[in-house]
Amino acid sequence: IAQEVVGLFCMILLTLTALVANIVVMVVILKTPLFRKFIFVCHLCVVDLLSAIFLMPLGIISSSSCFNRVIYSIAECKAVIFLNICFISASILTISIISVERYYYIVHPLRYEVKMTIRLAVAGVIFIWVKSVLITVLALVEWPHGNGATSASRCTVYWSPGAHKKVFVILFTVACFILPTIIILAVYSSIYRVARTASLQQAPVPAQAVAPRHRCDSIASQVTILTTRILMLPRLIPDRLLGSNKAILTLILIVGQFLCCWLPFFAFHLHSSVTVGTVGGGHGEMVVTWIAYSSFAINPFFYGLLNRQIREELARLRRSCLNRPLGQELCLSVSEASVQENFLQFLQRATCTLETHTSCLSPSPRNRLDQTTTGFPNPGQVPEESS
Repeated sequence: IAQEVVGLFCMILLTLTALVANIVVMVVILKTPLFRKFIFVCHLCVVDLLSAIFLMPLGIISSSSCFNRVIYSIAECKAVIFLNICFISASILTISIISVERYYYIVHPLRYEVKMTIRLAVAGVIFIWVKSVLITVLALVEWPHGNGATSASRCTVYWSPGAHKKVFVILFTVACFILPTIIILAVYSSIYRVARTASLQQAPVPAQAVAPRHRCDSIASQVTILTTRILMLPRLIPDRLLGSNKAILTLILIVGQFLCCWLPFFAFHLHSSVTVGTVGGGHGEMVVTWIAYSSFAINPFFYGLLNRQIREELARLRRSCLNRPLGQELCLSVSEASVQENFLQFLQRATCTLETHTSCLSPSPRNRLDQTTTGFPNPGQVPEESS
């Protein structure tokens, strides 16, 4: 009994966390017109919020022994399966599109500024939902008709027998996990290569170490310049190594979180569908399902609240609600920024040329942690075609 109570408490807590976190990120993005570039993050919060409202409570009913007497009709079970597959597909596809968007945002900033329009974003959202609905419809093919019923715990894709269920699970795994995983790995690997190339470049020399235009040939001046450059070397090399480590840590966190949430889910269903005599359901399916559902609560933190701009705007909204003076601004240092922000900062800092070094370090809005670095080219950036 204690195990059931703890499990029920964890599921309810996870559902409440997903509700609150997704609502907070959505409110911040929608109330800030300048956050237009976060449209896919906002869409991800919408999908995860719908999952927290509809999918996760249904998962609690199906997983907890307190609701063993709940019975679904065939139509109700179809609706549960439809919501499950549709929201899972939409969430994963949105994450993969966000990864592609970040690739262009970092590696091809000029192209991103030109081509990332509202029309393209809306087309991407429509593509996500069309593909999700089509995949879901395939799961409901050849389901039984009539007035049959089943318990809530047995309302899974395996309840309706048939060889097409094996084909569907394979297609579902390939379309909604394997292909998105390949895209995510390829995109973030490309970003990492850019980061590594930037870290191996010659570090920028501070403005104080730059010789003046009117060269002074005095011995004292030459000694001062040489000493300054020598003293800066021990500080520049650790910065490059630290930036590379941040890039690796960012990749591990983003890709690792995705794989930890969804790999057990799809591996379980794929194994259950292809193994002879194995039927999905039971305690194992409940565990992997809730590991996957945890993604709905984690996504708003990884893609929303860890973003410095969203956090600062959230702090402003909180201060306005509490009637605090605007002078109490939330000033986050570089060390307090998130891992993703530090990674973008590293890209921005490492690709600065000598002439733009001072402007890159200035805290202007254009050079904030999550802004597009259009003031200077990134390594590997394809030159933009002039129209």
